Amino acid sequence: MQSDATPVPDADVPGAGNGSGRLREAAGEPARSVLRNETLIVLALSLGASAVSALISFVGALTRPGGLKHQAATLNASHAPGRPWLDLAWQLFGIATALVPVVLVAHLLLRERAGGLRAIGFDRRRPGFDLGVGTGLAALIGGSGLLLYLGARAAGFNLTVVPEALPEVWWKVPVLIASAVQNAVLEEVIVVGYLLRRLGQLGWTPWAAVAASSVLRGSYHLYQGIGGFFGNMVMGVIFALVYRRWGRVGPLVAAHALIDIVAFLGYALLAGQVSWLPTA
Repeated sequence: MQSDATPVPDADVPGAGNGSGRLREAAGEPARSVLRNETLIVLALSLGASAVSALISFVGALTRPGGLKHQAATLNASHAPGRPWLDLAWQLFGIATALVPVVLVAHLLLRERAGGLRAIGFDRRRPGFDLGVGTGLAALIGGSGLLLYLGARAAGFNLTVVPEALPEVWWKVPVLIASAVQNAVLEEVIVVGYLLRRLGQLGWTPWAAVAASSVLRGSYHLYQGIGGFFGNMVMGVIFALVYRRWGRVGPLVAAHALIDIVAFLGYALLAGQVSWLPTA
């Protein structure tokens, strides 16, 4: 299938190899040292920091008395129990500030004269394609991911994941949907579109870049346990390959948002109502 999307840069990007910094500067492009430092800063402000936090959380869970499956990881919790308007303010604040690294990436890609987020296929040029491919990916990954989670938890490799623990208020569903979309935008823009682009410009081979992207994705899900790490790493490989095929994060954002929306709202509806769904 043909696409008008910008191709994903490989290791043979202009300026790779000896003297790449001078060649980039002569062409008006950032030097490799600038791109490397910029990438580290973006990750330190977003999902790289989340990976370190998840690792610390996982070590804490492993060293706590009792098995992993008897511990819980809550994704969407109340920040002000009994005070719904203050809670709503905190929820919206958290969602908005979590997207700041995406704004930073858009700025950096504009400064590079790459066209902003359009350079990684996060735009409105192909909405039907993005939603169609995203729906297919969500169906493929969502069901298998649920089975993997249930199996890993039963084997004692995973914590009990509680997708939501919000109060029963009017804004619960909109906030859960907004949280799902925020997760999707942040992760797919940073860990797939931006990271693969930058690693290609820095001379990484395609497979090394895919591996780094997928390991990073698994790492910041370590707070869920070993199953969360490996399950999300596999998802990361699939998503990275889809991105390399079409050069668009749009389908990945759609798929991720759909998976999280179903998980969040499904848990809200089914928790305590069916025997097969673990609860804290």
